[in-house]
Amino acid sequence: MRNKKVLFLTQAALIAAMYVVLTMFVSAFNLASGAIQVRISEALCILPFFTPAAVPGLAVGCFLANLLTGATVFDIIFGSLATLIGAVGTYLLRNHRLLCTLPPVISNMAIIPPVLRFAYGLTFSYHGADLSIPFFALTVGIGEVISVCGLGSLLIRVLDHYRASIFKQETVPRV
Repeated sequence: MRNKKVLFLTQAALIAAMYVVLTMFVSAFNLASGAIQVRISEALCILPFFTPAAVPGLAVGCFLANLLTGATVFDIIFGSLATLIGAVGTYLLRNHRLLCTLPPVISNMAIIPPVLRFAYGLTFSYHGADLSIPFFALTVGIGEVISVCGLGSLLIRVLDHYRASIFKQETVPRV
C-alpha cells in the first residue's frame, strides 16, 4: 500500500515539475500568458488519461508556474482552478481518447478570459463594443486547442506505447 502512495506522489511531483519547466521555457517567448497564449505545458493536461496522479500534479504545476512567471493573484488562483477542472474532466473522460482533450480547453476558455479582462485590464473593443471576454475566449481557446488537442493528442499516442513501464499499470486497450 505504501508503495502505491509513494508512486502517486512521485508521479504528481514529476508532472508538476515538467509543467513548471515547460511553462518557464515558453514564457521566455512571451507565450505563457496574455491574450494570445500557447502554453505547451498544457499538453500535459492529457496525463490524467494515464494516471490520477496527474490531477494534483497539474494543479500544483500550474500554481507554481503562475507564481514564478509573475501572474496576478487572481490568475494564480483561477488559472490553477481552470487547470484542475480540466484535469479532473480529462480523468473522467479517460476512456475516450478524443473527448479527453476537451475539458482543459473548455475550462480555460470559460475561466481565463475574465481573468485577462479584469485582473490584467486587457481589453478588446470593436466599434465601441467591449468584446474582450469573447475575444479572449477565442484566443485562449485557440492556444488550448493547439496545446491540448494537438500536442496532447500526439503525446497520448506516444505515451500509450509505454503506458505499462511509465505509469506502472496494466496496458488496457483504449477506444
